[in-house]
Amino acid sequence: MSIDRLGREAHNETSNLSLEKTVEPQDRPNVRQPPSGPERDFQSVSAFSNAAPPPPPPTEKDSHPVPATLEACSDGTQAEIAYPEGGRRAWLVVLGSFSGMVASFGLLNTIGTFQAYLSTHQLAHVSPSAVGWIFSICVFLAFGCSLQIGPIFDAKGPKWLVFGGTVCLVVGMIGVSESTEYWHFLLTFSILGGVGTSLVFTPAVGAIAHFFSRRRGTATGLATTSGSFGGIIFPLALQSLFPRLGFPWSVRLLALIFLILLIIANLLIRTRLPPKPSGTVWPDFRIFKDVTFTLTTAGVFFIEWGLFVPLSYISSYALANNVSPTFSYQLLAILNAGSVFGRGIPGYVADRLGRFNTMIATVFLCLISVLGVWLNVDGSIPGLCVFGILFGFASGSNISLTPVCVGQLCEPEVFGRWYGTCYTVVSIGCLTGIPIGGQILSTNGGDYWGLIVFTGMCYAGGLVCFGIARVLKVGWGVKAVY
Repeated sequence: MSIDRLGREAHNETSNLSLEKTVEPQDRPNVRQPPSGPERDFQSVSAFSNAAPPPPPPTEKDSHPVPATLEACSDGTQAEIAYPEGGRRAWLVVLGSFSGMVASFGLLNTIGTFQAYLSTHQLAHVSPSAVGWIFSICVFLAFGCSLQIGPIFDAKGPKWLVFGGTVCLVVGMIGVSESTEYWHFLLTFSILGGVGTSLVFTPAVGAIAHFFSRRRGTATGLATTSGSFGGIIFPLALQSLFPRLGFPWSVRLLALIFLILLIIANLLIRTRLPPKPSGTVWPDFRIFKDVTFTLTTAGVFFIEWGLFVPLSYISSYALANNVSPTFSYQLLAILNAGSVFGRGIPGYVADRLGRFNTMIATVFLCLISVLGVWLNVDGSIPGLCVFGILFGFASGSNISLTPVCVGQLCEPEVFGRWYGTCYTVVSIGCLTGIPIGGQILSTNGGDYWGLIVFTGMCYAGGLVCFGIARVLKVGWGVKAVY
């Protein structure tokens, strides 16, 4: 009897040792170390029976829905933010931005047509410099109002901004159709047109940054080609409609087209990322403590200072060199046709070779086209065509790459504030560039060489600023992608 009992106890000890080995902590890290003592056997068995099963392998459904990207924060740190980089919702936002900017930027790219027509009709008695102020104030407000619109976009979203821009642009164009005096055009074209443009294009550009990071250059480039399409369609349409319908009904028809395009923009432009908890609707000039941002802003200032001079005076230049009125108006459409490719292709290249690298290359091409081609064409129609296509292509990036260069320096939740602050400074160049060109033209007795040299020097200044900004970030290495 005692031998049998000893055998059973030995068998139980062996079983307990085997069970304890099964639930050893190092083999199953979710089980606590069992205490020593008489309760050890009971707790070991209980832990073994109640231990959670190993988690199943992750499935495609459980994986992160969008790729994550490290974004530079304003305090120098990095935050991981997920972007769709595509999908139906993201591309519908791009479509809405495209539609809105056909109207807003299309108006800015049609300035040359209005300037040439008003200078020979309603405002024939006004000096070229004074007429230039109408359009420079419009461009100034289009970019300058971004100082306040950008932070409001960050804090409140795009809905009411785009709606307000729609009202301003449509009512402004109807007002232009009824204008006869100088102050009429200041009120309708300059103020309503400029503020309306800013209310539409700032949210249109900012919304894209909520959906794209790695492909932001491509998406923004596609959206900003809209201004070039507007710059092709609207001048050709107005040139054809002015003799048939007259000025008032031609501009009313333009207002109807704006209304249709902006309804689409109101329906599709949306944001995705929530506003930052500390977000405010007020601008913040402390951003300029970032030296790279300050240099980038200075570079954009010089570029925009020169950009609208050819857009405003290219048709007048052709007329002054005895080119037919028909081709003089078509020349602006040729320039904008080159800009279609200049906004789309550099955006695609920038995502691969670097945003600042691509901007530097295109600004250099602008400098060559102005001082190497326009300065030497002497009214030649083939030369004007070459300049229109080359400058149109190179200058297209002035609009499309600026947002992605600024966006590379900040978080998407504060993009509106950074972009708006940048263009508040830039708007001063937009305000003064066209009148300075008109004054240079008057001083030279109608000779355009001084105006052309001024444009070239503006692009030289922009090239220097962007070059220094790049060197500060990645050094002198030619192969560095930035």
